Formats: sequence, C-alpha cells, structure tokens
Amino acid sequence: MTSKLCFSLSLCLLMASSEAGRQMPKLADKKLCADSECSYPILIARAVQDYYPGDCRFIPIRQGQLVYVYAMLKDTGNLFWAGTVQDSYYGQQEARIGHFPSSVVEETHPLMEASTEVRTTKWDFYCY
Repeated sequence: MTSKLCFSLSLCLLMASSEAGRQMPKLADKKLCADSECSYPILIARAVQDYYPGDCRFIPIRQGQLVYVYAMLKDTGNLFWAGTVQDSYYGQQEARIGHFPSSVVEETHPLMEASTEVRTTKWDFYCY
C-alpha cells in the first residue's frame, strides 16, 4: 500500500513539473530598451485601469499600481510593453514580471531613453 502511494505521489509530482514551463508564441521580434540587456527601467507608469491577462506571458495589473517598464516591443508587438509590478500578497512583497498592453498605463516618470534595439528571444515569451 505504501509503495503504491509513493509511486502515485511521484507520478503526480513528475507530471506537475513537466508542465511547469512552456514556450509561447512571440509577440514581436525586436524590442526597445535602455541597454543591450534590458536591465534598466525606461520609465515608471501608473495603471489607469485593471488588466486581467489572457495567458501567462502577461501580468495582471490593478488600477493605481506602479509599473516599472523595461522594454517596449516593436513592429507587430508595439502595443505591448514589458515590466514589473509590485504586488502585496498576504503581507509579502512580490515583483511580477511580464508583458502588458501599453494602453492600461500612463507614463509618470521617464527614467532612461529607450534607444537600444534588441532582438527578442524565446525566453522573452516563455511561461514558467
């Protein structure tokens, strides 16, 4: 009985870990950033409305939250930006990273010029 339980539990854990990540379609081939690694924020924006994402490439945003923008997608994806939002969950601060429509935020503080064009990779749109 114990061995069957251990086997079942191991199988469930294996299945859960194999579905932990997946490649999603690219939203764009290029993005604009402040540097070649997109490691510096371009601007700070405030959410003007709630946004509930359709898939794991995107982050949920609540009206009034501050968003740090690190990249602006180009060409076919130019409606989307990439950034982080601070989220309080049970008293813990968590930074959520992902894409969101640029239309749900308004720029409040420009920080750096987005003058570096960078090619996107499959990891830009990978879901964890």
